[in-house]
Amino acid sequence: MRVIAPCPPSLTRTVTSHAGSPTWILKRKSSAWRQHTNAKRAFSVSAHHGQHRDPRVEGLGKEITADYALVKSHYRCPKHPIVLAHGLLGFAELKLGGSYLPSIRYWRGIKEALTSQNAEVITASVPPSGSIEHRAAKLAQDIEAQAKGRSVNIIAHSMGGLDARYMVSKLQPASVDVKSLVTVASPHHGSAFADYLFDEIGPEYLPRLYELWERATGWEPGAFSQLTQKYMVEEFNPSTPDDPSVRYFSYGAMVRNKPPLLSPFRLTHKVITQREGPNDGLVSVESAKWGTYKGTLVGVNHLDLINWSNRLRFTWQKWMGHPPSFNAIAFYLDITDMLAREGL
Repeated sequence: MRVIAPCPPSLTRTVTSHAGSPTWILKRKSSAWRQHTNAKRAFSVSAHHGQHRDPRVEGLGKEITADYALVKSHYRCPKHPIVLAHGLLGFAELKLGGSYLPSIRYWRGIKEALTSQNAEVITASVPPSGSIEHRAAKLAQDIEAQAKGRSVNIIAHSMGGLDARYMVSKLQPASVDVKSLVTVASPHHGSAFADYLFDEIGPEYLPRLYELWERATGWEPGAFSQLTQKYMVEEFNPSTPDDPSVRYFSYGAMVRNKPPLLSPFRLTHKVITQREGPNDGLVSVESAKWGTYKGTLVGVNHLDLINWSNRLRFTWQKWMGHPPSFNAIAFYLDITDMLAREGL
């Protein structure tokens, strides 16, 4: 087994960009699940001037506000290669104009930052909207092909965390040895917006929408029906136990205020806030918790987490005297430093 050499002392490169937002189309809630969600909604709304704190905010765990604003001068590297597992509608690298236009990477600048610190990084590429089962199988294939029998640490964003959990628990590929799984805003307990969206669409229209999706994209739509709270809580989690030999860590995120009018998270944030509480625009803090919860990134949305930050928004914040308090590069470098400190 190869040991990664110690980290060089510095890193200066950062990348930010724009991105759109995926929409989840998912399964209808049962009456039993409605009782569960109704119970979760029994909370007191914050009064003016913060006199009564929303009790759901108490579940944020460690609130991470400016820990990752800047890249540090030194980070330790883990012993094992890092696997980056993308989320719904994700990709490793997307080429839109052949050799004429630069390619687009899901992990914007993150792989380059980790490799510059002497870490070996494997980027998996799974079916964008495939089922968890199909995505997990492809994740296993990618690790087998690139890790070649070496142990790995997986860092997964959004749905990628569910793929990794299924691969470790259910597929158990003989040539894949996972030492740790770090999930970043993964919907371990489903998404309330998924349930809301399906209720709005209605079951009679869903088959037609799936057919149109496959025709338009060429991708299977298996993922959508698996991201509801009902499916995750009643089916996936009970049948997908953790592997006791794997270390599980997780992070959640939340935006501070209501997203602006043109934000892709305007509606999703509103629905999830009403039904689940604090969230990053797509995944609630409560749903992101799995294994050892490392804390909640405050003022960070779902795309900020993969360095697809809105550059115009960040520029405006600087002009207003409020520079961004989150740098995705610093965040992922710190995750690898944490893994190194854990002996992984």
